Amino acid sequence: SPGWASEGPGTSGKNRRVCHAAARLEMGSLWEEFNRLGTEMIVTKAGRRMFPTFQVKLSGLDPLADYVLLMDFVPLDDKRYRWGWGDGDGEGGRVPAVLSPPPRRYAFHSSSWLAAGRADPAAPGRVHFHPDSPAKGAQWMRQIVSFDKLKLTNNLLDDNGHIILNSMHRYQPRFHVVFVDPRRDSERFAHQNFKSFSFPETQFMAVTAYQNHRITQLKIASNPFAKGFRDGEPES
Repeated sequence: SPGWASEGPGTSGKNRRVCHAAARLEMGSLWEEFNRLGTEMIVTKAGRRMFPTFQVKLSGLDPLADYVLLMDFVPLDDKRYRWGWGDGDGEGGRVPAVLSPPPRRYAFHSSSWLAAGRADPAAPGRVHFHPDSPAKGAQWMRQIVSFDKLKLTNNLLDDNGHIILNSMHRYQPRFHVVFVDPRRDSERFAHQNFKSFSFPETQFMAVTAYQNHRITQLKIASNPFAKGFRDGEPES
């Protein structure tokens, strides 16, 4: 049904406790609204939570089996970007030329995201485990799973376990369901015991400050924690 995602082809070799797992992205219409503008997520040295928050509704798990849920973030391409005027570096130009599908309206007046060279060296790869892990399938399916504790940082030396990203680079969040296999030799079956999900509408540009003011406006209008901005006061 619409809004539900699965791993797609190649799931036949998966453990029966994950092969039927399905995930639906919550707040899908809000993610789509941001995506049409070109979602930006703030990264800070101390770490910043995502908005919209990544939330999913799960189905198809074994109610009595144990599962670990986690997320990671993968680069969407090998480019670094800048927000401004012009035609970019000639290796991809304006972002709309290299984004498909779906089409995105990144340009605002004459400003847009432009390719500005090769990507910086990849930040240390990290995963974020949902703090309720491990838990029974029944518990995971009972309510919406929210990754509201996840924080994004650009500090390569971060020792708080936050997700490390390069600013001005594009990323795709990925969500993974891992069956906790009780067999003594479970590592032999590791490739069978997980299922991964990606939602294209959650792609974003990592930034240290919002570049597109339409993104700023939408964040303020839709984020309950941005009330101070709406009242004309700085965010606490």
